[in-house]
Amino acid sequence: MRNRKRAFHIRSSLLIFAMTLSCITSTSSQAANDSAGPAVVAKADQNLWPGKINSVAGFDLASRASIMMYVLALQDMQQLPDTEMLVAFKIKSINRASVEKWLKKEFELSLLNFQRAATNCAGADWTCLNNVTSIPALLKGAAEGINKAPPEFQPWRENLNNFARAYVAEQLRLAALFPKVSSEIDLFNDNEWNGDGFADRQFFLSFDDGPSSVQGSTDATLKMLELEKKSAIFFVLGENFQNRLTKTYTHALAALYKNQCVASHGWQHQSHAKWDQWQDSVRRTQNLLTSNLASSNVSALFRPPYGQRKDDSGTFFRAQSLQVALWNIDSQDWNNHVDANDITHRVVTLMLIKRHGMLLFHDIHPKAHLALPILFEKLAGAVDWADCQQWSRYNKHS
Repeated sequence: MRNRKRAFHIRSSLLIFAMTLSCITSTSSQAANDSAGPAVVAKADQNLWPGKINSVAGFDLASRASIMMYVLALQDMQQLPDTEMLVAFKIKSINRASVEKWLKKEFELSLLNFQRAATNCAGADWTCLNNVTSIPALLKGAAEGINKAPPEFQPWRENLNNFARAYVAEQLRLAALFPKVSSEIDLFNDNEWNGDGFADRQFFLSFDDGPSSVQGSTDATLKMLELEKKSAIFFVLGENFQNRLTKTYTHALAALYKNQCVASHGWQHQSHAKWDQWQDSVRRTQNLLTSNLASSNVSALFRPPYGQRKDDSGTFFRAQSLQVALWNIDSQDWNNHVDANDITHRVVTLMLIKRHGMLLFHDIHPKAHLALPILFEKLAGAVDWADCQQWSRYNKHS
């Protein structure tokens, strides 16, 4: 009976996802031309959680429960046959080794994250599991613990069950395509990182694709960060930066990014895995930044558009003294089917599951600067928002 119910959950999730997975991720070949984005994205309603997460103890409790639901979703999706993945994901082939590698990494990270979240467990809390020293023990404990959740958690449980399966499907599709379609799902070498190696409850903010036109969404985002006393890494497009320079003064643009970090996103928003001029794109953008901003503002990082880069590009980036900086929490704020409220709930839920990492937003869209103040207030002192200058201390290669 349990196996039949589990199979039903898997197929239900895939039935919904099969309608939209052909364009669900920013690494899709259609993404550059599909500004609206997929109509269905993994969404959560964090308001269904019957408690506050604005303290370390409250965050840890919600984190334990969220990780329990997440690993059960991983377990279910792990059993999905390749034939069904091909149909559901609308792809022609599956890199099974990549899929298994991603699943293994997520199980291992989830075990570590649960153990960290359980350090302050006490009493008969249903999220406090005994002897969670292995992945099988975590899975067994999660299945038993979730069934002990009080009735008031039932709406949250149903919502997170749907979110976790939808999110895992998003990621599995990326893993199935890698490295034919490269993305943030995996690393090519030890000069790349995505946030998985950061300290517990340590989060960094990042924004792509700016700057906007004068007094546009980039300006609003920077003002919001100043008010909130937060910093971020802005991965700018050289073309946009150059266009902004033609309408203002160098010192004005430098002042705009004061107390923030600026890094390269390439000259144009094109796949740097397929573009013949990708190396020139990187060099031109880096030269533009170092010529117009103080060295203290420019980070030695490159973020490839869509996360796409060549598998043998490591030697080039090392020669340029640049690291490839990816992400592990995607807000989906570029998607027209996602509003500021959706962004807040999605990001908070992923922060509870992953417990550390690099958050991806876009300052050319207005939703992030509306969503983030709510997110900051909701989490309050539960997490550590790192200063953008500290990234080199926390990535796993520092």
